[in-house]
Amino acid sequence: MRFTYAEAMTQAVYYAELAVAAEAAGYTSMTVADSLIYPRHSDSRYPYTDTGDREFLEDKEFIETMTLTTWLAAHTTTLRFTPFVLKLPVRPPVLVAKQAASVAFLSNNRLGLGVGLSPWPEDFVAMGVPWERRGKRMDECIDIVRGLSSGEWFKYDGEFFAIEEMKQTPAPTKPIPILVGGHSDAALKRAVLKGDGWMHAGGDGEELDRLLARLAEIRKAEGDTRDDFEVHVISFGAYSPAGCRKLADKGVTDAIVGFRVPYIKGADPEPVQTKIDHLQRFGDDVIAHV
Repeated sequence: MRFTYAEAMTQAVYYAELAVAAEAAGYTSMTVADSLIYPRHSDSRYPYTDTGDREFLEDKEFIETMTLTTWLAAHTTTLRFTPFVLKLPVRPPVLVAKQAASVAFLSNNRLGLGVGLSPWPEDFVAMGVPWERRGKRMDECIDIVRGLSSGEWFKYDGEFFAIEEMKQTPAPTKPIPILVGGHSDAALKRAVLKGDGWMHAGGDGEELDRLLARLAEIRKAEGDTRDDFEVHVISFGAYSPAGCRKLADKGVTDAIVGFRVPYIKGADPEPVQTKIDHLQRFGDDVIAHV
């Protein structure tokens, strides 16, 4: 079992110090949140809170995801960074491929590229991308990012993108793992067919068990026997060594852990030292015993 430290919607100046502390405490990776805009008016609902409210996002400090990932990688030596998740289909995939390959190259392969669909139609409008058929668009984006980040000659002829033969260098020395987020059946299938792993976004234990079972069904149906397929989950079970062992028995490879509820209006009141104390205590009580 590997462990990913999750912290988001806090003061941006905290992140480098937290990354250094997480590395020292034995975490494998750290998530990096993605947010492009906060529209003044929106009818959209946030899919990962009970009420669907989105007001807590206003004025939160979101550094551009790949920029922050590069900054944090420069402060660390072993910690991996995982966008959680990069809103891929609203972005130009050739540019994402260049960004991802550059980060992976500079960090010595310490990028796990978490990707997903934005729940906000406003993101698509702001970026000039149609909301319709966003799943198919994302499939093509994944193909392009994977192909170009290899450093080899690559061309593509799809429904949304046509790319003449080209290459991008430098390339990382290892393929960038692409981890697909989402709870829909389409997202689970995409993780198996297009990705190198799946990222869970939270929820109760019963729902997680259903998702893990469905993921296993899809993998079996597709003949997917990869030993290195990654399964990243958020679960209360991860906060004890015994619970971690149960998650591992269910096929979980990576536990995403955090130590506060980030969905609050206004600034995060928790001091950075308190955050460090929490992540260090988890390292001593759980990571060291798993």
